[in-house]
Amino acid sequence: MPRRLSLLLLCLWSLPLLADCPSWSTPRAERELSALHDRLSAWNAAYRRDGSSPVSDAVYDQARARFDAWRRCFPEQAPDAPAPDTGPAGELAHPVAQTGLAKLADEDAVRAWLARRDDAWLQPKVDGVAVTLVYEDGRLARAISRGDGESGQDWTRQVRRLPAVPERLTGTPPARVVLQGELYRRLDGHVQAETGSAGARSEVAGWLAREELDATTAGEIGLFVWAWPDGPATMGERLEGLAAMGFPETARWSRPVAAFEEVKRLRDRRYRGALPFATDGVVLKQGRRPDGERWRAEPPDWAAAWKYPPREALAEVRGVEFRVGRTGRITPLLHLVPVTLDGRRVSRVSAGSLERWETLDIRPGDRVVVALAGLTIPRLDGVAWRAVERPDLSPPSADDHGPLSCWHPTPGCEGQFLERLTWLSGGSALSIPGLGPGTWRALLEAGLVRDLLDWLALSPATLEGASGIGETRARRLAERFAATRARPFAAWLEALGPPPGWDAGDTTGWTTLASRRERDWRGLPGVGPVRAEALAAFFADPQVRTLAARLEAAGIDGFSGAASVLPAQR
Repeated sequence: MPRRLSLLLLCLWSLPLLADCPSWSTPRAERELSALHDRLSAWNAAYRRDGSSPVSDAVYDQARARFDAWRRCFPEQAPDAPAPDTGPAGELAHPVAQTGLAKLADEDAVRAWLARRDDAWLQPKVDGVAVTLVYEDGRLARAISRGDGESGQDWTRQVRRLPAVPERLTGTPPARVVLQGELYRRLDGHVQAETGSAGARSEVAGWLAREELDATTAGEIGLFVWAWPDGPATMGERLEGLAAMGFPETARWSRPVAAFEEVKRLRDRRYRGALPFATDGVVLKQGRRPDGERWRAEPPDWAAAWKYPPREALAEVRGVEFRVGRTGRITPLLHLVPVTLDGRRVSRVSAGSLERWETLDIRPGDRVVVALAGLTIPRLDGVAWRAVERPDLSPPSADDHGPLSCWHPTPGCEGQFLERLTWLSGGSALSIPGLGPGTWRALLEAGLVRDLLDWLALSPATLEGASGIGETRARRLAERFAATRARPFAAWLEALGPPPGWDAGDTTGWTTLASRRERDWRGLPGVGPVRAEALAAFFADPQVRTLAARLEAAGIDGFSGAASVLPAQR
């Protein structure tokens, strides 16, 4: 349905945007407002040009709400509002204006809308591109893009190639039929709550913009007719008439509704159930509405949209943390001013890799787009716009970190060393119960662990010196530390963090593994050149060999002879 020509009612998720005004100086307020104004204008221009936007409706609406809030905070510095984001006016006038939709902000707004009507219907808010179809004497005469609601582009040539749009109506239609509907991307078993709109609208807009539309692509485009402006007076009669003319899908997806609970149930079912198209909400309509000649390119009072919870949200970056993992991989973590997505509070999101962060160049104060991957995991989708004042950041150097770095908590190595300890005590290695990053951090801060194996010699009395570790817990920790001595060789070797593939072939003990050359590793099943090089480097590393010798001295099974093994030849 029409994209954003709507009465801008702020949804619940936008209310926090209005709560406080930024403490900016006058020059900065002017620059921040100008930056957001330019970004909104660019999005609007893209929509007018291509019929689709670089961002979703939810992100656009949140950004526009932010802009309006800032304008109220700084009226003297505020630029004019961006031009509306309707499509371009075209050479063809719509015989009946395409209206927008008011957005119902919450359940109370839906209840209020229903309370004033006794003939309400529910339809899906199909996420595609809007079109007007004009049939004369039963034949398709014109297809017009939505444009600005009053006029649009001539899409007749492209639309004639779509199997979903009949060239000739069936039955005995009126001499002139004007229909409004949505051209959508056909999807098989699409679940909106899980995958969102998946770029379906942009795909259709791009296909229709092509000079030539091949038959396969044309077959991927469906049609949902959501209005017959000059059809019969009642919704039921209009649905029957549309089915008789060859559009049965409208009746299939239209339901009469009376109570709020019914609307909520249907909306939730369509949000979480499988549909043949993407949707971004439901549309409530009054069964009887004015004749088409009275329609205007503005939201009417006889129809409104209740959109789904946004799967994307704008979030302000509060800070950037660079976490170094056990293998030396650097992961930038964005700390956010908390936002809510599908009922979940999101306060941080990973930028993926150091290379991606460097490409996006995200700094505190920037606004980013956050979505849910699947149903629970926050995902960074990109930068919405950048703050005008951007602090310098100094990420760790990738050259200083790798699989064989940070065996001690020296300056700059604290994070990777902590990850090594966490791995050592985890389920893939020694499986020490009740020992996680928090306890290791306490031992580090107390100066009790300066090496990967120092904890083996800690007594209960010494453990009590760490913050938060009392007598009982210290005794329990010492017992669990002592119990690891009985763990098998494979668990202890995994605790040192070797590359994958070390267990290929004979794993009778340390001396066998440490004596292998790179070419020996390459000859084992599942070990390629890259992994062979990493394995040879690990077992030849002086730090690793020192740890192995300490394990031999501690009497750990499988490390006999570790102190005498010479560096492997590579």
